[in-house]
Amino acid sequence: MAVVGGIMVPHPPLIIPEVGKGREHIIDETARSYDKAADFIKELAPETVVLVSPHSVMYSNYLHISPGYKASGNMGRFGAMQVHIEAEYDADFSSLLCELAEENNIMAGYEGQRDPSLDHGTLVPLYFVLKKYGDFNLVRCGISGLPLITHYSFGKLIQLAAERLGKRVAIIASGDLSHRLKEDGPYGFNPAGPVYDEMIMDVMERGAFRELLNFDLRLLDEAGECGHRSFIIMGGAFDGLNVDVEKYSHQDVTGVGYGVCTYRAT
Repeated sequence: MAVVGGIMVPHPPLIIPEVGKGREHIIDETARSYDKAADFIKELAPETVVLVSPHSVMYSNYLHISPGYKASGNMGRFGAMQVHIEAEYDADFSSLLCELAEENNIMAGYEGQRDPSLDHGTLVPLYFVLKKYGDFNLVRCGISGLPLITHYSFGKLIQLAAERLGKRVAIIASGDLSHRLKEDGPYGFNPAGPVYDEMIMDVMERGAFRELLNFDLRLLDEAGECGHRSFIIMGGAFDGLNVDVEKYSHQDVTGVGYGVCTYRAT
């Protein structure tokens, strides 16, 4: 067994009805796409889900992998303490991932955990997926300030770990797109925002993951992107594989870009 597929999804707290309290309807298209993506994960039936969140522990020179055997979190900071999720970690997989990183001189591992609770970049995808499928253990990874190519190389180690352990593995690349798409959005407007969203959706709907490495770092910064490195890690996990892609949606109505795509390894 190996990496069997993955999904690209955003993580707006608003999309959870207990948080949105009716306002979530402005991104109904994204919510419907999320439901389809969760169905896709159910169809893949993975034993392990590797979830990459840009809101997990982050360092400039180190990719953090969550340690331990389980974790939990809630949406209390967004006014919905009742949305509580628990996850069982795949400690065998994460441990091997740490070993492979050391062997390949990639700065990644268990060190430096500040807060073990699940972040909203993890909670939002799990909120949808667990409604449809829960027969898996989780591996949670963060992103870092390391070069883009290092994130891709780290993704390749996910594929290698899946092969060595003989497990069916799915990837959830959690990440919003540009945060600077509208003047009245939460982060204002920057011309780089729409440029980035058009470019990233073009690349992701073609599954041209290596092109993610060619994005100008200044563009990423000016666009206020969130998920680029998550998407790169997922791309590395598909390295050398044939992948069927389906784009479900792209919305920008809140001033933040939300893209949903699915990827099936064939």
